Amino acid sequence: MANDPKPPFDTPSQATPGVTAEMDPRPDHGEDSYRGAGKLQGKAALITGGDSGIGRAVAIAFAREGADVLVSYLCEDEDAQETQRWVEAAGRKCVLVPGDVGDPAHCRRLVDEAVSAFGRLDVLVNNAAHQMAFDAVDEISDEEWDTTFRVNIHGMFYLTKAALGHMKPGASIINTASINSDSPNPKLLAYATTKGAIQNFTAGLAQLVAEQGVRVNCVAPGPIWTPLIPSTLPQEMVENFGKQVPMKRPGQPRELAGAYVLLASDEGSYMSGATLAVTGGKPMI
Repeated sequence: MANDPKPPFDTPSQATPGVTAEMDPRPDHGEDSYRGAGKLQGKAALITGGDSGIGRAVAIAFAREGADVLVSYLCEDEDAQETQRWVEAAGRKCVLVPGDVGDPAHCRRLVDEAVSAFGRLDVLVNNAAHQMAFDAVDEISDEEWDTTFRVNIHGMFYLTKAALGHMKPGASIINTASINSDSPNPKLLAYATTKGAIQNFTAGLAQLVAEQGVRVNCVAPGPIWTPLIPSTLPQEMVENFGKQVPMKRPGQPRELAGAYVLLASDEGSYMSGATLAVTGGKPMI
């Protein structure tokens, strides 16, 4: 939209993983704009990283489309509770479960809790992510590399493996990739590497589970204004965030919601193995 904020930004740096309340300008998750049309009526979804940013926007949209939602998050209780308020305001159930998706036992628990709460699992959104910026390879510790893969890749695998046993034909798995999948930012080497892996995992898994009737796709966001940005990037990158794409601004989380709804709904019934780019005009190459 014409009035969406454009850089430069003076939002303060935050400690990881970041919180919405400290952001200036505040991200728009579609709280006042998203209108549902019953596209996910009666469905149940599990969304990782659903406390804020893209995950919150997806949770709000899914609820307004008729879905119950389990929100998985690391430790950001206040943000998660805000997401829960919006989901419940839409008349849907919302279960909050904190914890580390890099832990396989926790991932199995997330799936079990979703099935226990809702009696079914129709949509899995693997959205949680870890990133940090570095200027040189030798600045990336072994622990940092491991954490990035554990959260971004291992957790996606653990959750998918656990969820598939509960998914019926028509179910959908949606993975959050990135423009970094195809155009890696060198300062985000570990993160960009995992995002390329997510895109390949999505394409391969879609073929593997097609006969089960489960669709698998990914959304590839460009620069999106979320707490991940001021909590993981240096101040100069935050100040000019989004300036590099043709639209000259970062996307707002609400601008991703429609893509996830399409891929989760029956309207996307012939879409599988695809990457849906939402990048502000910058091509995926």
